[in-house]
Formats: sequence, C-alpha cells, structure tokens
Amino acid sequence: MVKITIKDLSFSYGSRRILEDLNVVVGDSEVLSLVGPNGSGKTTLIKCIDRILKPKGTVLLNGGVDLQSLSRQEVAKFIGYVPQSTTSSLTTTVFDTVLMGRRPHMGWRVTEEDIDRVVETMKLLHVEEFALKDFSELSGGQKQRVLIARALCQEPQVLLLDEPTSNLDVKHQLEALDTVRSIVKKTNISAVMAIHDLNLAARYSDTLVMLKEGKVHAIGDPLTLLTKENIRTIFGVEAEVMTDLDRPYVVPIRSLNVEAI
Repeated sequence: MVKITIKDLSFSYGSRRILEDLNVVVGDSEVLSLVGPNGSGKTTLIKCIDRILKPKGTVLLNGGVDLQSLSRQEVAKFIGYVPQSTTSSLTTTVFDTVLMGRRPHMGWRVTEEDIDRVVETMKLLHVEEFALKDFSELSGGQKQRVLIARALCQEPQVLLLDEPTSNLDVKHQLEALDTVRSIVKKTNISAVMAIHDLNLAARYSDTLVMLKEGKVHAIGDPLTLLTKENIRTIFGVEAEVMTDLDRPYVVPIRSLNVEAI
C-alpha cells in the first residue's frame, strides 16, 4: 500500500526556487531518507508534506486523498512531525509535552489509554526519567528525544523527521533510529527522514532520495545509490565506499573544492 504520493511538487520563496518538479512515492512500512547538501531542499520538502508550507503540485495520502483537502487536525491524525530543533520555551513538563501528541485523538478528557500510550512511548525513547521536568530545562538532545516521543504518541501513519539525530550523541542516535525503524516495521507505518549522516541513512533506510539544487538526482536503495560517483556529484566530495552486512559505508577523503595543503 502506498502511504504518500508526491506529484510534480515545486516550491519557491518569492522568486527563489527551492524545489522543482519532485515526484516521490513513499510505500507502506518504508523508511525513506532525503539526503543532499545544505540548501538542496530536504527540510523544505518535509515541511511541504506536513503542510507547514504550501507548494505547487499535489501530495496524496493513501494513494488518493489530497492533503490540501484535510483540516489541520485530520492531517495530525495521519502525519507526525519532528522538527530539526525547537526554540520553544514551553514550561510544560516532559510528560505533558509528550501527551500533546495524543491531542488529535482526545476528547475533553485524558483517558487511561492516553496515559498508557505516553508512558510506553517515553520508555521507548528513554525519557521517562525526565517525566516531571520542565521541557525547557532539557538539553538539546533530550528535547529531540521528547519530540520524537510526542510524534509517535500521535500514532501516525507517516512519521516525518527533520534531522532527527542532529542533537544526539552516538548512543542516542542509534537508539532513536532503532526505535523509529522498529515501529515502522512492526506497525506498518512509514517514515520520511531528512538526514545529513550518510552512514546512518544507509543503515536505517529502505530507500534514499538524493536531492541536488531542489531536484531529484536519484532514487533507490542505499547499496545502489551510495557510490563514489554519486557522492562526488551530489556533495563535491571524494570518498571511498565499502560494503558491510549488505550496507554501504562511506569514508570521506577530501572536498573537491579545496586543494590539499
């Protein structure tokens, strides 16, 4: 089953074109990662899917429902969004912050099911020890894990993650992405990640979309796409690519824009 179909999607800030004629399909139980250099349009595409931005073209849900026809609450029942960072000065506790993810499903009262879902999700992301702390008191990495927990509490069919590992140490990077991939596979949802780390993308993704200057350069599985030639073309970097456990591993050598000293 297809979760999201992106058709002829373009987006501009004024006269500056950011995305141009993108066509991407996200399947059931699929982890799809957007990779590319800074300014290639990864975050913009995530925001267009979540309707934070209004692009030209269409985004279809479950193969036929136009995202633009849904209310904000209906979108929230379908899509969970984790921003790259937050400047929010929320004074709510961590527990209440994660509970906000239940908002699309809640009536006037919080049910035991809502509370159980929050507790279970906080344990998955290892943030239960912060439950009674104010969200604003957490470190950047702790906040990131709480925001992932909040999005998962929505029980979305599609999870959007914008640089989900940017504030995390290596241990919590692996734990967070292990959790996301496990939930995707167990519950048949899908995930779309914008991510800089090519090795994490290779390890956790079923499909990569390589973006360059707002256009799709290539779509495919990590083993096929992460080649020396593609890395040179997309990132301007000379690299070696090795294979381990049927996954590519990228070792950057040097930037092609800087002469060796």
